[in-house]
Amino acid sequence: MGLQGFFHRYFIEPIQQNQGYNPVNTLTYAVILGVAVILIYKMLKRMGIRVDDRFFKALIPYIILGPLMRSMTDVGILPRTYLTVSPGGYFVIATFAIAALFAVWIHLGPDERLYPIYRDFGWVLVGGLLFVLIINLDKVSFNWRVLEYFIPILLLAEASVWLLARVLPSVRDNSLLFYTHFYDATTTFVGIQFFGFWEQHVLARWLMSTFGTPAVMYAEKFFILWPIVWILDNWMEDEDPDLINFVKLTIFVLGFGPGTRNLLIALMGG
Repeated sequence: MGLQGFFHRYFIEPIQQNQGYNPVNTLTYAVILGVAVILIYKMLKRMGIRVDDRFFKALIPYIILGPLMRSMTDVGILPRTYLTVSPGGYFVIATFAIAALFAVWIHLGPDERLYPIYRDFGWVLVGGLLFVLIINLDKVSFNWRVLEYFIPILLLAEASVWLLARVLPSVRDNSLLFYTHFYDATTTFVGIQFFGFWEQHVLARWLMSTFGTPAVMYAEKFFILWPIVWILDNWMEDEDPDLINFVKLTIFVLGFGPGTRNLLIALMGG
C-alpha cells in the first residue's frame, strides 16, 4: 500500500463512509491537537492575552459553533463535506475563532474591551447558524422523547460527580471538567442504549464491546480525566498557570463539544 492509499484508507474513507475513528487517525489527530494546543498557547502569550475567566466566557460562542454545525450537517441542513464533519469541522471553527481573535486584537491589543467584542462576534456567528437552522426546520424531525431519558440520567451522573468531589480533591478542584465529561458520557449512553446510535471512537467502542454496555463510558471518562488533572495540579504546579488553564480549557471543549453535538443530533432526529 502506497502513501496515497494509506492516507485514503485511514483518513478519507472513514469520513466518506462515516466509519468513525480508527487507531491510525486517532493517534494522528491526538498529536495534531497536542501541537495545536502548544502553538495557540504561545500565540496567546505573544499577544498578551491571559487564559482566565474573561477569555473563557468570550470563547463560549465559538465552543457552541462546533457541535451546532456538526448536528446541522448530520440532519442534512448543511452539506456533508470534509469541512463540516469532524475533525475538519473543528479545524474550521478553530480557524474562525483564531482569526476573529486576531482581528479584534489588531485593533485593541490586550485591552479589556477585547473580550466582550470577541465574544459578541462569536454570538453573531452562532446567530447566523441558528438563522439557517430556523429557515430549514422542515428538514428536522424533533424527538423530544430523548429528554425523558437524558434529564434523569444526567441528574444521576452529575450527582455522582458531586459525591466524588466530596472525597477526591482533584475532582473537587476540577469539578467543571468532570461535570462536563459526565454530561458527554450521558449523551453517549442515552443515544446508544435507547436510540440506536453508535460510538465513533476506538477506545470507547472496544470498552463497550468488552463490557457489553455503554454505561462503561462513565468509568472511561473518570479514569482518563482524574490522572490528567492530578498531574496538572500536582506535577505541573510550577508551570505557567496560563498553560495549565489552556490545557484544562481544551479538556472542557473535548467534553462539551461532543456532548452537545450528541444531544443536538438526538433531539433533531439525526
